This record gives sequence, structure tokens and C-alpha cells, in this order.
Amino acid sequence: MEYNKIVLKPGKDKSILRKHPWIFSGAVKRAENPDGEEVTLTDGEFVEVKANKGRHLGYGHYQDGNISVRLLGFDETPDKSILYRTRILNAFKLRRSLGLLEDKETNIYRLVHAEGDNLPGLIIDAYDNNYVVQCHSIGMYLDIDFINSAILNAAPIEPTSIYLKSSSTLGKNYQDYSGDRYLHGEVELPIVALEYGNKFNIDWINGQKTGFFIDQRENRKSLARYSAGKKVLNTFCYSGGFSIFALNAEAEFVHSLDSSKQAIELTNQNVSLNGYNSKKHKSFAEDAMAFIKDLPEEYDVIVLDPPAFAKHKSARHNAIQGYKRLNAHAIRQIKPGGIIFTFSCSQVVDKALFTHTVISAAIAAEREVKILEQLHQPADHPISAFHPEGEYLKGLVIQVL
Repeated sequence: MEYNKIVLKPGKDKSILRKHPWIFSGAVKRAENPDGEEVTLTDGEFVEVKANKGRHLGYGHYQDGNISVRLLGFDETPDKSILYRTRILNAFKLRRSLGLLEDKETNIYRLVHAEGDNLPGLIIDAYDNNYVVQCHSIGMYLDIDFINSAILNAAPIEPTSIYLKSSSTLGKNYQDYSGDRYLHGEVELPIVALEYGNKFNIDWINGQKTGFFIDQRENRKSLARYSAGKKVLNTFCYSGGFSIFALNAEAEFVHSLDSSKQAIELTNQNVSLNGYNSKKHKSFAEDAMAFIKDLPEEYDVIVLDPPAFAKHKSARHNAIQGYKRLNAHAIRQIKPGGIIFTFSCSQVVDKALFTHTVISAAIAAEREVKILEQLHQPADHPISAFHPEGEYLKGLVIQVL
């Protein structure tokens, strides 16, 4: 089958030859049909990409915007059904090799991580044999039947349900497309799923993202090692992931903080689900920056896990100032010898810049700080070697003296 083509400007094929999967709008010379006539492309259509002089470079989904094409491959244009079936089967194989498919203590994991699994624009998360599909490009949304079929064919056992949740990720221009829905099966929510034996209520219809922040799984496990007998503060807690790990690691008590009352309700539900009461846990629906300026306790451990302060380079400077203020307040307030888990999920803030920002915060707070661990996203959130932008989560464990 022949597709319409994107032709690049001279010299704009260098990143593609290095296997980077994005083509930016500034690199596009023109769009043409198979006969070489100039055409207007439709968002989401499958296109072939060619160099200025006609060399085949790859194929992928077109979308009007800063990223014009998300490349799915660099060989000859494939059969879509085979492409999705192969890629999703490979994703299952990787998660099996990580021990995630048969783990009785953990049944929450990411099955497909966009570029990291060679499927740009696609996220699939698994919750106890239920799969939540999130499309970040209209091309992936239009290919949803291929994706659904591929999951059904590749899953080790028949999925309990497959749910499409993309209304919040496709953007305002695509609200006319049909909404979120079950593609296979249906379950009553919330369900209870496990992460290292810790219980969590999961509601992918009403919850943020696909229902949970899976990327912090290994970092929550790390927190547990520092929590026994400690006074722990978990800021930006959402549904209380770090809080539950600290409680089950026998923390003296845990305080959970979020500006969202809905998030606090989710946290309280998960605390109760795991068998804890107000003697061991207390929640605060308050602004984190204001709360940390004047802490009500001398905490031994503080978790700083804010939402992305910057989603674009234009906001990076303000984001850095936000991270610096937040960390400076925590460093200034925590007791001597205290531990801070601090994170950034802003893609435009790289590891070196984030580390420098935390160091600047320590200088401003006039406290000595040691870096004990460097944290990142887990292996079920793989990073393509050709797409370093996929490394979005970075964190530090620091001790404040």
C-alpha cells in the first residue's frame, strides 16, 4: 500500500539517520501524494518520510503541530496489524524478563512506554490483568483497533478488561472524537491492585493519568528502607503511594500533603485499605510550598514529588526557581541527619540541571547535604537510546546535616 509522503528540507534528515523518532515542523519541506503532487495532510494519517532528494527514511503518524511526524520505523512501510502485534508482543516479553508478569506481590506495571517500546504516542498500563490505553497522538487513537487486537493476541491470559482513556491527552482539537470507553470487558471500579504487597485502590476512569503513578514504584520501595521508626512527610501525595510504603515499613507516623481534597480522599482510602488509622497517619489538604515553610513537626524523612513544573523549554527558568524554593524550604526545615527524596518529572529539566538546582537550594538554606542515591524511572519505562527525551523522571536521595 502506498501512502502520502512528507519530504524534508535539505540537511534535515540527520537526526532521522541517527534513529531519532520525531520530525519537527521546521524540517518539513512539503507533503505530496504517491504521484508527487503536493497535498494537504490529515491529522493522524500514516505517512512515508523521504529526504529532500527522495531517499526513504521511515514511516509514522502525521499531526499538525511542533512534532509533525512520530516515526514508527525506518524500514519499508509495514503492514500495520503485524507492526502492532509484533511491538506489543515484544513489550510483553520485556516485562516478563523483568519478572512483572507472574509477580504475585506486584500486578501494577507499564506495558508500553511510547518511544521506549518503539510506539511513539502510546502508553499502556496494566492493573491486575486490566489494561488502560492512553493515546498521546491522534494517529495512535485512529489505530486503536489494531492496538486492541494486538493486546488480546499477545497477553499471556485473556485480559479482564481493556479501557481506552485518551480524552485528556489528545488535546482540545480532537474533542469531537468518541470518548473514553471499554474496548474489551468491563469491571466495577475501584479495583484493588498490588505493588510489592502494598494495596491500592485503582480507578482509571476518574483517577489521574491511567489511575496511578506507576513510574515511582522502585523509588517507593527505596523509601521503605529509610522509613522504619521515622516521622515521614509525603508532599504532593496524590493517592498516597509513598505514604503506604512508609506505613508498611513501620514508620512511627506518616503525614500526607496535597492541595487537592480529592487526592487526600484517595490517600485516606488507601491508608484505610492497608489497615491504618489516625494514630499512624494524618492528611493535610494544603499548599505544599506554604506548608513546608513552617513545618508542624521535626520530620526525619520528607518526600518532594511535585507535578511537572515545566512542560516546555519556555517555562524552564521558572520551573528551576520553583524546584529551588521547594527544596530550600525542605532542607532548611528538616532535622539534622534527615533524609529528603526529591524529584522532577519535567522532561526539559535534565539530571545535571536538577542536581545543580538541589545543590543551589542547599547553599541558599545554608545546610550541608550529601547525595546518597540517584533515582530514575523503572525498567518498565524504558528509554530508547536514540530518544534521550524519554528519560523524564529524575530524583535524589539526600541527607541534610
